[in-house]
Amino acid sequence: MPPVKLEVSDATITPSSDAKPKELNKCNQLELKGLESIAPLVRSVEETPEPIATEVCGTIPTWIRGSLLRNGPGKFEFGNQHYNHWFDGMAMLHQFKIEDGKVTYRSRFLQSDAYKKNSERNRIMVSEFGTVAMPDPCKNFFLRFLSRFEMIEATDNASVSFVKYKGDCFVSTETNYMYRVDPESLETQNKVDWTKFIAVNMATAHPHTEPDGTTYNMGNSYGRKGALYNIIKVPPMKNNPEETLEGAKVLCSIVPADKARPSYYHSFAMSENYVVFIEQPIKMDLMKIVTAKLRGKGISEGVYWDPKQDTVFHLVDKHTGQTSSVKFHTKALSVFHQINAYEEDGFLMLDMCCSDNGEAINNYLIQNLRKSGEALDQVYNTMYRAFPRRFVLPLNVTNDTPTGVNLNTRPASSATSFKTAKDKVVCQFEDLHGEDLYEYGGLEFPQINYSKFNTRPYRYFYGCGFRHLVGDSLLKIDLEGKKVKVWYQKGLFPSEPVFVPSPDAVEEDDGVILSVVVTPTEDKSTFLLVLNAKTWEELGRAEVPVNIPYGFHGTFNPTA
Repeated sequence: MPPVKLEVSDATITPSSDAKPKELNKCNQLELKGLESIAPLVRSVEETPEPIATEVCGTIPTWIRGSLLRNGPGKFEFGNQHYNHWFDGMAMLHQFKIEDGKVTYRSRFLQSDAYKKNSERNRIMVSEFGTVAMPDPCKNFFLRFLSRFEMIEATDNASVSFVKYKGDCFVSTETNYMYRVDPESLETQNKVDWTKFIAVNMATAHPHTEPDGTTYNMGNSYGRKGALYNIIKVPPMKNNPEETLEGAKVLCSIVPADKARPSYYHSFAMSENYVVFIEQPIKMDLMKIVTAKLRGKGISEGVYWDPKQDTVFHLVDKHTGQTSSVKFHTKALSVFHQINAYEEDGFLMLDMCCSDNGEAINNYLIQNLRKSGEALDQVYNTMYRAFPRRFVLPLNVTNDTPTGVNLNTRPASSATSFKTAKDKVVCQFEDLHGEDLYEYGGLEFPQINYSKFNTRPYRYFYGCGFRHLVGDSLLKIDLEGKKVKVWYQKGLFPSEPVFVPSPDAVEEDDGVILSVVVTPTEDKSTFLLVLNAKTWEELGRAEVPVNIPYGFHGTFNPTA
């Protein structure tokens, strides 16, 4: 079947936080019925450690030289024990190597301690986000009883993303562990523990990198007095080849609104001069997490949504480490991924994919993803969608700044910012889309031309539409007019789009989009899709004769 490309070119909508079709349900989405089962997309697969050829249809530009690296879960059970949550599956690393218009594919399971322990005993030995490892039945009753009083050990199953520090390639999750991997062979090299370098207990899988290679991240620390949010800075260069995180430092620490119930966060934003931390009402009950194993529950049982709390934006000066005394408040929102942040004319534009409810993280149970028929429809229709939104934060708020006046003076912007008290500004977003985006289920997995436009004014961003529990279309948003272009083919589910600029790029969208497309209806029918990022037309696809589960995040690693 040829690909279907839908283009909406006349969606010029005046931005407004309440611009939505009347037929949307309470979850801010269109009701859908008859969703097809995606159970095969969350099934265990075998690794392909040696590169295999793919069949190219169409044309893949010869200037693309490098590898699309992808990460995500690839094994969901050991023996007769299975994982409960999508985030729990064992990390599988994928490589689509592109050279001279041809593509090869290979994959390997990350050789983490969790994977090796589970494989050796053919049972789940290490607890994950939604699954607690039960006591070893080979132990006597007394030892099994005592094992319940042990703290849940942090997993090293780095299944979320590929990241770079000091030029080296790592795979990461949301604990204190990462693994350095060889991007050419996908072989696991060495395990890296953040706690050996700085006083944090975890770090996100979404760092931000400056043009010189300096990298920023965030991580929590836990002590007798509760939790702290920490901004991390990692230098760009190594002093010797074996170095990993040497030289990393905590730039500053932020005290949570509730030290016993800090916010969960998946990522953060960065502009030219600021790190922006979003303290959202997805909360972590530390007592429940600490006692999870005793109660036979996963860590996920301690994560909950508190819609009575505000979302608070904290600004940290990257150069001084000082946290702004001014806090920017908005209503309860949940955020997994930011699009971009930049400063202009005394304002900081903060663009994010936001949802009006934060319960989705606990809805991505494997049993939900494997449902079919009306049960699957019900899961989807009771989940809130994420939509791209912009907050405009005034940077020059002082004691003399008046209250009751909209501080956002930017033309053609409907976002508002009102000072309501000393050091408090209440913000309302503007939509970065028109009504047509509701038709495609909102947008997540946002990407931009990162190397040229991160922390800078920009025009385009890309993402997946979500008319299912996973992405089922590829979207391009043009901020000039809020226009959307759509790539969609029924029964196909594309991954997070990755932008690769062309070597002679002049305009922001000169380049291609790479996305791994999977389908639950045909065996061994995965392909790497290459779109012209400007026209949104398909250039070619490389068909891979293996099954690949739906994954999380990836990156393009250019050939040196």
